[in-house]
Formats: sequence, structure tokens, C-alpha cells
Amino acid sequence: MAHRRPLGIGFVGSGFITRFHIRSWTAVRGADIRGVWSPTRSSAEAAAALAKELDVGEARAYPSITAMVEDDAVDAIWICGRNDHRVANMEEIGAAVRSGRGRLVGVACEKPLARNAAEALRMVELAREIEVLDGYLENQVFSPAVVRGRELAWQRGASAAGRPYLARAAEEHSGPHNAWFWRGDLQGGGVLNDMMCHSVEAARFLLTDPDKPRSSLTPKRVHAQIHCLKWQRPKYADRLRRQYGDAVDYARRPAEDFARAMVEYEDDAGTPLVVEATTSWSYVGAGLRLSMELLGPEYSMRANSLDTDLELFFSRDLAQQSGEDLVEKQNAEMGLMPVLANEPVAYGYDAENRHMVDSFRRGERPRETFDDGLEVTRLLMAAYMSAELGRAVDYPPEGLDEFVPAVARGEWNPA
Repeated sequence: MAHRRPLGIGFVGSGFITRFHIRSWTAVRGADIRGVWSPTRSSAEAAAALAKELDVGEARAYPSITAMVEDDAVDAIWICGRNDHRVANMEEIGAAVRSGRGRLVGVACEKPLARNAAEALRMVELAREIEVLDGYLENQVFSPAVVRGRELAWQRGASAAGRPYLARAAEEHSGPHNAWFWRGDLQGGGVLNDMMCHSVEAARFLLTDPDKPRSSLTPKRVHAQIHCLKWQRPKYADRLRRQYGDAVDYARRPAEDFARAMVEYEDDAGTPLVVEATTSWSYVGAGLRLSMELLGPEYSMRANSLDTDLELFFSRDLAQQSGEDLVEKQNAEMGLMPVLANEPVAYGYDAENRHMVDSFRRGERPRETFDDGLEVTRLLMAAYMSAELGRAVDYPPEGLDEFVPAVARGEWNPA
């Protein structure tokens, strides 16, 4: 059923990613940000104040998720809190809806859907139990460069020479902002779980025929490696402990800061296809670097987020304060610096949120759903299994849905 009035959106979580979404909302129509809940009240109030400042909704901080769901002003929830709280957040949403005191059109969840396949399955089950539309917030498949590059490669290249056969995706930066991201038990792993969820889905998206569903590609084998290349070195392990306290101890309980995986697919005609994904928390450069490639018989496409149309130069004699006003995960304030004039647009948040809102208002499931988030999680768990076994694994490997990586169990230490 179509939803005629503007949707009221409530956010679970008020940190870095929620603020990215809020900034993108200036380009979203048909929905207003009405509320924010966070375990830290002051943080929720600050995020709500940002929404008001940007004039994207009369948002307020709520004392609980339940209170936000029960408010008639809130029609859909965006889950953007910590990975280890995903299931509990969704269960509270479900309880509020089942009580009859709250009603929702839809729920959207940030990547990754969960820490492991068992938790991701529970997220899917909960969405079905309360009969809401479900959206998986994978922004990179909405990035203008990825969307337009895919469109042109398939329209002009594949139509003349045959479908593409290889997609590469990489995401690299110098490390997360918050302590819980560094902890395998809370986050579900290291950089593989945190960022390869983007890369495997973006690469899969590029390889999928635009006229066919996701199911037209079948994963056959996964081969992956993980390492802690930088942050277990004594100097950097000490830096993490000084910054975040004893809870982040990379000398004894590291998570991987580098991961690579190859996923072998077959399409519905039996054609072999390959995805190569690389992720790193050990990249030192201007800032966050996203790169995508698609290769076909007589064509290719390439996109890199640091190939910007704006650059600034600051000499060594110019006093600077550190920050991230030029590019996310910025590592320097002098020299020739690339500048992303509008990061939410470049990374796909604007288009992602417009699509989710439009889908929910039409009463339709978005093109990225919890089912897609579950499939991504399963691929990541297969990658961890491969890395632990030291060999490729056929997909799906036995025990995939019960598997918890050694990194997440605190039992992985390559030193």
C-alpha cells in the first residue's frame, strides 16, 4: 500500500554513520527525520540538532527505541548502531510492533547486517515476523560512479562484446574512529567484516546483468587471506592502547587489518565469473580510497574516489588543525590534497536513502534487502573459514550458518 504523507524516520544510533545519513537527507524528498535514539543521550541530542540545523526534520532524542517506534510520527527505522547490538535493536523494534502500540512501514539496516550468519538469519526472521519492508543499507551500489559505470559498461560493452567476467573492488583507509570497531568480539571481526561487506556486494552488483536478479549469479568457491600487517607492531599496538585503553589490545587480541578474497561465481548460463576484493586498515594516503574495476572481453571501467575534481595545496608553513573536512579518514593537512566536495553524494548515501524512502512509500521492497545482507554475511563468513583453513572452500561450506570466526572469538593471533 502506498504511503501518501511524508515518512517519519527514526535513527537507532547517533554516531559517525548516522551523521552521514543525516547530511545526505538534504537530497531526500518524501521523508523527514523525526527522531534519534542512542545509549548516550547527549549524542542523540546532538544528532537530532544536526537534523534540525539542516532543516531535514524536527527530530528529537528519544529515551528508548520502543518510545520511538510507538510515536505515530515515526514510520520507519534506520538501524545504524553497533554491530553487537543489531539483533537486540531489532528485537526491541519487533516487540514494540507486536505489542500493538507501534506500527512501522519499514526498517533499514546499515552494513553489515550482523556479525555472523546466525545473527543475520535472525535479523531476516524478525523482519518477516513483524511484516515490515526491509532495506539493506549498502551505499556503494548507489554510488553515482558505480551506477553509471555499470550502466555504460553493460549498454555499450556487454551488448557488443559479451558480458563482463571480472570485477575488482577495494576499500582502504588508516583505521576506524571508534574503539568497538577494533574489537573482533564486538564488531564481528576486523577489516574483512567491517569493509569487505562493501567490496563483495559492489563487485557482485557490477557483474550482475541489469536485466536479471541477484540470483542469476551463483557463488561457487571462496578463497581468502587475512593478516595484521601494521597494527600489531609494538609501536602501533601501543598507540591503540593509549588511545582506547586496555580493551583494545592488539599485542594479544588483534583483528585483521588487511584482507583479500576471491569469490568465483557462475551466471545462469554457466559462465565463470570472478570477484576480487581487497580491504585494509593499514593504508596511509590522503584518506579513504574506494576503487572499482569491471573487465569484459573488449572493454573495462574504473572508478577511484580519490580521483577528485577538486584539489587544494597547503604549504608546510601554513599552520593547520587536524580534521576530516577534505576527505573521510584524512591523514594530512598539507601538500596537494584531493577534496570530495560532497561525500554523501560520492559515496552513494543520497541515492541510497532516496531509493529506500521511495520504496517504502510505494509499499515495495528495495533492491537491497535483508536477504542481500544475509548473503553478504555468508560470503564474509566463508572468507573467514577459507583464511583459517588456508585453502579455498566450496560455497556454501558445511557449518557456514553456525560459524563464528576466530577473530570474533578472540582466538586469532598471528604473532
